[in-house]
Amino acid sequence: MVDYSEKNAYAVIPGVSIARNPSKSHAFIMFLDARAQKMNYFRYSLDDVKAGDKKFELIIGESFFSTSEMNLNLKQGRDQIIARINFKDTYPWPVKLLSPGVMGWYAFVPGMECYHGILSMDHVVEGFIEINGIKKELNGGRGYIEKDWGVSMPSSWIWMQTNHFDRNGISLSGSIAKIPWLGNYFTGYIFGFLYDKKLYKFTTYSGAKVTGFDVTDNNIRIRLENKRYRLDIDADRSEGVELPAPKLGEMTAKVNESLHSSISITLLRKTGSDTKLIYSGTGKNAGLELVGNVDELIKGLKKASNRW
Repeated sequence: MVDYSEKNAYAVIPGVSIARNPSKSHAFIMFLDARAQKMNYFRYSLDDVKAGDKKFELIIGESFFSTSEMNLNLKQGRDQIIARINFKDTYPWPVKLLSPGVMGWYAFVPGMECYHGILSMDHVVEGFIEINGIKKELNGGRGYIEKDWGVSMPSSWIWMQTNHFDRNGISLSGSIAKIPWLGNYFTGYIFGFLYDKKLYKFTTYSGAKVTGFDVTDNNIRIRLENKRYRLDIDADRSEGVELPAPKLGEMTAKVNESLHSSISITLLRKTGSDTKLIYSGTGKNAGLELVGNVDELIKGLKKASNRW
């Protein structure tokens, strides 16, 4: 969530960790304040969790989460966080019978280490967050909601998201990751670019290809193509905050996440041997993660080039 002034950005991650050792199993709520570069980890018993079985609703302790609202009542030591927030005009990744969301038919494959869903590419945020008595209004801000489930995050991946372009209603969400598969692995990718109420999809399962891939200490560049469109991504990396992440069910891995990156986008329509520009712009307040061995991702792409 980013407020209207774009001075304040927050990430809230509720979850459940089921460990091999039952004594280590617990629920949690992570709260990341990008401006303060601070993360709070609020820990709960599994008895404090209630989840809806027919729609996305989750209660942990005295906090409530759904696709339309979030209420926080968090306290730990001297830290106290209260929030009353509504999400309006959400845009979920389309769900179809044989392609139930962002993962496509891979969602039906049993035993994958991680599954992914996008509940809203972009929406309006209304309400407030109060941190240790200091109240921040979020009215007119923008938000994004996703979910993950499984046993571990991939050993290497890149994730990015921004919906702060030159006008509202434009959003990018994308990830590229090592996917274990039948004793080996491949590099899978899911990118969606929302523009003029149309979602342009570039995914492994839809036959899109990564035709450019270059990562430096300061920059990530990715080119994706399908039969009709080309998407060029140029992301600037910025300093982030370390967050706990799951490894075999336990929250023992670490992920560095930035909420201050910028991502330049160019979307082109292919017209024979030429291209026609659909959109070009830069998204601010971007979430960005890079974890693990980039060479591992390049090897898994096989036909993709690691240089432009």
